[in-house]
Amino acid sequence: MTELQLALLVIGALVVAGVFAYNRLQERGARRAAERAFRSSAGDALLDDPGPRREPGVSPPATDRPVPQPQAALPDARIDYVVELSFATPPAVGALLEHWRPFAHRYAKRARLAYSSDGTQWQRLAPGDGRHALALQAGLQLATREGAVGEAELIEFRAAVETLAAASGANVSAPEMRQAIERARELDRFCADIPLQVFFHVMPEPGVRFAGTAVRRIAEAAGLTLAEDGRFALLDDAGRVLFSFGARDGAGFTAGGIDTAAPAGLSITLDVPRAPGAQRTFQAMAGFARQLAAELGGSLVDDNDHALEERSLAVIDAQLGAVHAAFADRDIEPGSDVALRLFS
Repeated sequence: MTELQLALLVIGALVVAGVFAYNRLQERGARRAAERAFRSSAGDALLDDPGPRREPGVSPPATDRPVPQPQAALPDARIDYVVELSFATPPAVGALLEHWRPFAHRYAKRARLAYSSDGTQWQRLAPGDGRHALALQAGLQLATREGAVGEAELIEFRAAVETLAAASGANVSAPEMRQAIERARELDRFCADIPLQVFFHVMPEPGVRFAGTAVRRIAEAAGLTLAEDGRFALLDDAGRVLFSFGARDGAGFTAGGIDTAAPAGLSITLDVPRAPGAQRTFQAMAGFARQLAAELGGSLVDDNDHALEERSLAVIDAQLGAVHAAFADRDIEPGSDVALRLFS
């Protein structure tokens, strides 16, 4: 072999090694990118430790306030993976609870179990219930604001329910697993696309503060009441918050201190998934905001202190119309128990 041939052979080997190394680097980079893209939807929502979720739309105020938690609800196929059990010999509710006890802590946040003694009326399993179950539904919530349920958790949940079924002599009927995973991801995308809050501010002239007595008078005249979180809220007949307002700096008002309060600005907020009739509620909120600004001698601005014109309010109104349509497509009403669970 000549020196030229040997040199060419060495060069060729180096080229092949370089291409191989480059491909490995590219493969590793692509894998990492894919993991980043899918981690929120395919990871285990309870075991993983995801970072804070970045929501689209208008950002919430700097000071968060406590969010009311939804009451206990039954399994719902719109947002839950529901496994159904039927019994040839109806077991006691207490026996079913005992069979579920080993799994109760693991799925306490997302699982709901309900039974029917006649096949038509359903109620949550509860200690001390002396009746017997003709059928049982076990549901695992597929998504929340935190993300979609993971495939591993869904498999584990189904195995736990099947263990309960085996112990109680039940027949099992369960949805197809891959369809449930895809539905979880769709719900996760839906949650991510919905703006969580719409808010704007009423600001005084520079160097001026609003009088607490005037703030209270206007709020009460409009039917708002001071809530425990220090904000005035407008409630519907069912006691649900339509919209609320408080001091822009997050300081809460108190019944004994509101008359001496002197807020340097006010923030009016609508929680979109939690407010029934979001578009209609927004229109009422905008009307109150105009009234509040006019009577206090302030101006209506956005979070960047830019004046909010009627055109801007009309754009938000139209966007909320699209949000309402998106909820309607899933047969979910904003403010309902299902919506409160989904956006918890």
